[in-house]
Amino acid sequence: MELGFLGLGQMGAAIAERLVEAGARLHVFDPDPVAIAPFVLQGAVDHGSARAVADAAPIVFACLPSAAVSQAVAAEVSHGTAAQIYVEMSTIGSQVMRGIAAQMQAHNITLIDCPISGGPKGARAGTLSVIAAGPEAALAQVRPWLDRIGKSVFVMGDTPGQAQLMKLVNNLIGAANLATAFEALVLGAKGGLDPDLMVQVINVSTGRNSATLDKVPRAVLPGTFDYGAKLSTMYKDVTLGLAEAHALGVPMWAHEAVAQLWRFGMHQGMGNEDFTALIKLMEGWAGVEVRSRG
Repeated sequence: MELGFLGLGQMGAAIAERLVEAGARLHVFDPDPVAIAPFVLQGAVDHGSARAVADAAPIVFACLPSAAVSQAVAAEVSHGTAAQIYVEMSTIGSQVMRGIAAQMQAHNITLIDCPISGGPKGARAGTLSVIAAGPEAALAQVRPWLDRIGKSVFVMGDTPGQAQLMKLVNNLIGAANLATAFEALVLGAKGGLDPDLMVQVINVSTGRNSATLDKVPRAVLPGTFDYGAKLSTMYKDVTLGLAEAHALGVPMWAHEAVAQLWRFGMHQGMGNEDFTALIKLMEGWAGVEVRSRG
């Protein structure tokens, strides 16, 4: 099967690897030649633009870093002579996704709104949560590939934008879990509690959440801060989630406070650091670290 893939960053490359392993021949584009090189060695066709990929492959996947990039790439893809289905896996908000859908429809290309959750490690393991929205017939055509990259595939409806909203609901909760877990763990460490033991207690008690079950043990306690996503990406998703709430007239008192903390991290120049590094701010204020003592 000839598939197009646009955007070979941390997430995109991991997803593309799964598609290659499933037997797809990829047509790829990324402005970074270093990202392209390993795929060319595996038989992928390197193209000079997103438009060229859309001229070569009937199904094109995209995993891009921002709404502005997604819009620019979609403008090229919409004029492709081969593309019939465009699977946009970026998290860009429902308004932007609906705009891209209308643009594609004007050129007889079907858009699948398809954000993913689970990080690069989940992508490589094929355990992502895949959240999709789009016409049933097009979803049926891409479903085998979605099953290849995700352990769970959820279809939210037939209208692009619905999957974006679901992804942002999830990420707002995830961002709040991280912020509150970090603050509480710093409190315990300041009072002399053992960080490993704190996490063990929390994870069999009512405070357990995705931060304490996975992110803190994997990247905070060992001090590696390498979970696999930038702080700027989390801040982007929190900002997009609040924009969705504003558009729908939903008050977000708690999440506005959470957003201030992520925004402060950005203002401290931490945007390119792993999002688990946010805890370093609280540690600095308290004069203590949440690390394994072993």
